[in-house]
Amino acid sequence: MNEVSVIGLGPMGAALAQALLRNGHRVTVWNRSSAKADSLVREGAILAPSAAAAVSASPVTIVCVANYETSYRILDREEVVPALEGRVLVQLSTGSPQQARDNEAWARERGADYLDGAIAATPPQIGRPDTTIFTSGSGTAYRKSEPFLKSLAGNAPYLGEKVSAASSTDLAFLSTLFGAMLGFFHASRILESDGLRVDAFGSMIAEIAPVIGEMIKHEGEVIQAGSFTPPQSSLDTCMVTVKLFIEQAREAGINAEFPAFALGLFQQALDAGYGNEELGALIKVLR
Repeated sequence: MNEVSVIGLGPMGAALAQALLRNGHRVTVWNRSSAKADSLVREGAILAPSAAAAVSASPVTIVCVANYETSYRILDREEVVPALEGRVLVQLSTGSPQQARDNEAWARERGADYLDGAIAATPPQIGRPDTTIFTSGSGTAYRKSEPFLKSLAGNAPYLGEKVSAASSTDLAFLSTLFGAMLGFFHASRILESDGLRVDAFGSMIAEIAPVIGEMIKHEGEVIQAGSFTPPQSSLDTCMVTVKLFIEQAREAGINAEFPAFALGLFQQALDAGYGNEELGALIKVLR
C-alpha cells in the first residue's frame, strides 16, 4: 500500500483524497478546518493533527489549496519546514508559470523534491480515465508520485524538468477552452435569434469535436513550422465569415462584442499583408 498525504480539503482536495482512497492508498489528510475531513475519515483517511504531521506521515505530500500564497502560509512555518527534508512535494494548487519556478526554488532550499502540477478537470471528474493532470519538474519526484497521479487522472503527462511547463500548458489549455466557450456563447445568441435550440447545437459540437481538434492540430503545426503558405484556408477567405458575424449581429440586434474583437485582429492581419496566408498567420499579429 502506497502512503500519501493530502493537504487542503476544499472541493478539489477532497476529490483527490477520495480518489486515492478508492484506489487503495493509505491517505493522511490535513485541512485548516478539520471538520472538512470528517467524511474522508469515515472512508478510511487518517486525519493528521497538524500540517507538519501530515508531511511527516508520507513520503509524498500533495498540496491542493486556493493558491501558492496559501500554500506558503501553511508550509513555510517553523514546525513544518523540517518535515519537508527528503520528501516529495506535489503542488496542485492554482498558480502561474513564474510561481511554479519560485515554488520549486523554495522547495529545493528546504530539501524537498518538487513536482508542479495543474489539474485540467473539475472535482467530479477526478479519477476518471479521461481526466488530465499536467506535471513538470523533478523527474524523481514524478516517478515517486506516478502511482498516485494515475489514481487521480487517466492522463497525467510528465512534461519534463522545466517546472513551469505544467502551468504554461494548463493556461494554454484554458485559453483554448475559454476562447471556444466565448465562441459558443456567441453562437448561442445566433441560434436564439433565429429560434433554434442551443442544446441541440451543443450536442452536435460534441459529436464533431474530433474534426475541430484536427483543425487546431493543423494550425499548431503551421505555427511551429512558421510555414503559412500555401494555405488550406486563407485569412482573406476567413475574413468573409468574420464580416458575416458582424452583419448577422446587426440584422438580429444581438451583442456584437465577440465578432468585433475577431474583426479587429483579422483586419490587422490583412493590413499587414497576410491575406493570402494560412489562418494561423494571425499569430504574427499577436506577436
